[in-house]
Amino acid sequence: MEPVRITRGDSPLVLGLPHAGTHVPEAVRAALNDEGRVLRDTDWHIDRLYADLVPGATCVAATVHRYVIDANRDPTGRTLYPGRSTTGLVPLTTFDNVPIWRDGMEPGAADTARRLAACHAPYHAALAGELDRVKARHGYAVLYDCHSIRSEIPWLFEGVLPDFNIGTDLGATCAPAIEAAARDACLATGRTTVVNGRFRGGWTTRHYGKPENGIHAIQMELAQRTHLACEAPPFALSPDLSVSLRAQLSDILQAILDAASAVRAGADTKGSRYARPAS
Repeated sequence: MEPVRITRGDSPLVLGLPHAGTHVPEAVRAALNDEGRVLRDTDWHIDRLYADLVPGATCVAATVHRYVIDANRDPTGRTLYPGRSTTGLVPLTTFDNVPIWRDGMEPGAADTARRLAACHAPYHAALAGELDRVKARHGYAVLYDCHSIRSEIPWLFEGVLPDFNIGTDLGATCAPAIEAAARDACLATGRTTVVNGRFRGGWTTRHYGKPENGIHAIQMELAQRTHLACEAPPFALSPDLSVSLRAQLSDILQAILDAASAVRAGADTKGSRYARPAS
């Protein structure tokens, strides 16, 4: 199986899906323990949630599971959240801090290097290529990184996660107007929303989000109670919940695109690389 799947569109929007894949090569699966084979920390059904929500979106999706290699981690292995609980480039545990590998079968440095070359690097080469392509067409690009996570994970965060978790690395990865549009569109749904809370954006958002160069990146972490029938095996998608959520996500994406277009128009008018809202 190819490590990345690309669906090309002609709009400025690129959807990144680093954690929707469930493919695990047989040699890797054999090294996982019973808990690991549950694939509990998948971003379940996120590809179905975002499919065909707005016309012309490009989608870049990793096909391998994050337990093989996490496509949203720094390839050097540097942590995204110093001092906080998190999983690594090749996770050793679940988000509940439960081991996922059979005793003595934990991946080593050589395994990680092979997986980086075979899966992590092709995903990011594809993502970078698509961002360059749409930026060349429109003069700017919007990367919207799609994620979901269980609503309650005490090892990672206290309490219950808000429904919508927007990450822009404290405003560094997109123009302020785009962050504001995402926030306002989320709040308009009546759902609980936070900006740069527990999740400020993963390596993808932080690496590609360069608003001064015309690439705006924003991460959306959805609490899985918004679309799953149950946040435990078999992690089934709820038809009723997903229908209403998809309508809201469509509005959110359109609001982000409208804001990005206005930012671009303001930059062209004012001669700056991107525009900030008036203070």
